[in-house]
Amino acid sequence: MPGLVTRAVSAAAWAASPAALLAGLEVDPASGLAEEEAAARLVRFGPNRLPRARSRPAWRILLHQFLSPVVFLLLGAALLAALFGEWVEGGAILAVLALNTLIGFVTEHRAVRSMEALHSLGSRTARVLRGGRDRIVDAAGLVPGDIVLLEAGDAVPADLRILSASGLAADESSFTGESVPVAKAAEAVAAEARLAERRSMLFLGTSAVRGSAKGLVVATGPASELGHISVLAAGADSDKTPLEQGLSQLAGQMVWLTLLLAAAIAAIGLARGQDPLLIATTAIALAVAAIPEGLPIVATLALARGVWRMAGKQALVERLSAVETLGATTLILTDKTGTLTENRMHLARLALPSGLVEFGRVEPARLAGDAQLAALVEAGMLCNLAALGAGGEASGDPMEVALLDAAIQAGLDRAGTLARKPQVALHAFDAERRMMASVHREGGQYLYAVKGAPEAVLAHCLCETDGAGPVPLGPARREFWRERIALLGRDGLRVLALASKRAPDQDLYPYGSLTLLGLAGFEDPARADVPAAIRTCHEAGVKVVMVTGDHAATAHSIGRKVGIHAGETLALEGREFERLEGDGALLADTRIYARVNPEEKLALVRAYQRAGEVVAMTGDGVNDAPALRQADIGVAMGLRGTDVAREAADMVLLDDAFATIPVAIREGRAIFGNIRRFAAYLLACNLSEVLVVGVAILLGLPLPLLPLQILYLNLVTDVFPAFALAMGEADEGVMKHPPRPPGEAILARAQWRRLVVHGLVLSLATFLAMGLAVHAGLAGDALLTVTFLTIALSQLWHVFAMRHPASHPLRNEVVRNPWVWRALALCLLLLLLPAYLPALAAVFHLVPPDARMWAIVLGASLLPLLLIQSAMVLFARRAEGGAA
Repeated sequence: MPGLVTRAVSAAAWAASPAALLAGLEVDPASGLAEEEAAARLVRFGPNRLPRARSRPAWRILLHQFLSPVVFLLLGAALLAALFGEWVEGGAILAVLALNTLIGFVTEHRAVRSMEALHSLGSRTARVLRGGRDRIVDAAGLVPGDIVLLEAGDAVPADLRILSASGLAADESSFTGESVPVAKAAEAVAAEARLAERRSMLFLGTSAVRGSAKGLVVATGPASELGHISVLAAGADSDKTPLEQGLSQLAGQMVWLTLLLAAAIAAIGLARGQDPLLIATTAIALAVAAIPEGLPIVATLALARGVWRMAGKQALVERLSAVETLGATTLILTDKTGTLTENRMHLARLALPSGLVEFGRVEPARLAGDAQLAALVEAGMLCNLAALGAGGEASGDPMEVALLDAAIQAGLDRAGTLARKPQVALHAFDAERRMMASVHREGGQYLYAVKGAPEAVLAHCLCETDGAGPVPLGPARREFWRERIALLGRDGLRVLALASKRAPDQDLYPYGSLTLLGLAGFEDPARADVPAAIRTCHEAGVKVVMVTGDHAATAHSIGRKVGIHAGETLALEGREFERLEGDGALLADTRIYARVNPEEKLALVRAYQRAGEVVAMTGDGVNDAPALRQADIGVAMGLRGTDVAREAADMVLLDDAFATIPVAIREGRAIFGNIRRFAAYLLACNLSEVLVVGVAILLGLPLPLLPLQILYLNLVTDVFPAFALAMGEADEGVMKHPPRPPGEAILARAQWRRLVVHGLVLSLATFLAMGLAVHAGLAGDALLTVTFLTIALSQLWHVFAMRHPASHPLRNEVVRNPWVWRALALCLLLLLLPAYLPALAAVFHLVPPDARMWAIVLGASLLPLLLIQSAMVLFARRAEGGAA
């Protein structure tokens, strides 16, 4: 038995006959497994549960905060300070490290919950046949060989091979992206059939929406399709975001720069015979001066503000850096149903013997006066199992709901019609015949209303209606209707044919001698705000590609309507993905992927990432989870999304609206621009401190700044102006230019050039103040006070030089930012405290400045701003002249 069982469950169960599977699993379909046999198989195959994700323990997250070159350098500086008895400086450096560690720990402390959400889908009961008895058992105890009984509304508890079914349809949208329920039957399908085409299977994580079935369990837990997806999701990469990589790269560059400077200055100092204690103090000062301690703090706060703003725009962000990464997005892979469309079926077009009718544009008078149209709509209303609630809630097959909506629009009263034509029989949808029928008493005869697959209904029709009555349906007219069916299908519509007949008996074969009433074409209409949102993405240089489990014709039609493509475009189906291998042009040109399964979604994301794209992936189903985790930004739907998709994503759209995505891109671009601006500001300020300390030692001058003073500047007076810059609004044209190159650093060459020039000007102003103070006879703590206040104030004024080079020097985004003025007021207060409070003055080696000292400080600190602003105005005029 074990060998047979193993071979049976590893085969393509959808292609094998029920009899072969029952024999292979050694189970009697009339009685099911014996309890003893089920218990033995449970030991062999394990419980019907999905593997849980192993959460990262808190200690690992805490340890990760220390694995940074910046941390190592500052720890070294603190140790060096302690060795030379500089306990205050060492303690201050450790305090900064503790603060940064706390912020990093809090923002990173989130468990990987995707697998837990997958696991919850398997936690339910099941109705099984065991030992000849119908029993309710915990779904976790199901084993291969169990016989499961399902009714409409039941969740599928394991992967089942259908043994028998009656009118069965399943909602597999979370697996395949199919926007309507899928008809199921017991007949085997081809072994190479794709997931969406395996009509003889029911899958764990889906549900039966109509009919009933008896199914054989062929896979449980990790061996199920849902378990397979959980393995894919666990194996998907979740790398650092571009911002995280950029900040790490920037920090590493600063560490190496600091080490090189410290080594060079130490070598020169020792060669000159200077005091080793002075050399050590200088090394500590350089380490503290070069590292922008405030950078991770301000970056975190800037991203947090972006998260708050996005929450107010219907987007919840799971990771702070995800907002900025969305701003770097170059490509959006979007699903169709519910994201680009309204996720509801709508009767769009009718094909009547008299011609095509756009149903949504029909005048009420036409609806009431057209006999052909009225007969078709009435048949769709009568041959219908859906229901409309009092509050507009609908239940049942989406196309049947659309037919009821159409009847209301046509002015038909279902209750009144059924009172005049009561239903006397119902022939449920048959997956083999692909039709259903409803029989109604109408006076002294019976009305048979039939609907179903157009080819099947047409084959059973002998006549068509001309409004007055039936007329024979000859070969030419049959070909005419086949062309109509093809036409509606090419337009991406889902098509039903409706027919009827009148007979004196209610017990006749319902599908014989029918009269064709016409065709009904249904669509899931595009959301009204999607075309404008896609235009915004295209203007911003962001490509939009549709990836759906739906049919290519449907996807192509929606893609054209929403503007993903203007006309003819290549639409690949998942089975054609091998054509993408090594064909970069095909990957770049394709805008629609249809009939895509989970592995192919994951492969598609990886293919675009290898091509250098920063990929945002939208999704709502179980099948989307692996790709959502792999994407640079996973975007899940909040209203209709499964727990699996939401937990795998970086961002959740509360309104399920695609239009929220370009809003998030705009926010992300603004955040990156602000981060670039305040990073340049912080590094220019830190560079000026490094130059002041380094040049002073090289020239044999006394230290103009002490380590503790530099730490105070970096942590207090630098951080608040930088944070104010981070609060700035987006530039008006931020969505009018392409995204930055994916590999571009936070500070590109142009930013480095500017910040080096700014740092030089700030340091020269400090040396000017130092020279004026020495000339005025100041020394010791009084000299330190002048240099400390000069560099501090020059850095504060420098915030106004962080405007856009083309903006007006007095009317620009920085001057209009109220946070800048608040930050300056706060920083001025914080600068005065250590100078005028005796206790702090003693710690910082400062003295209260007199009028002469203030004159030097104010004059020298304002000079860099005047020089830099003048240069910016001059270069802007030159640029305008060159453009003219």
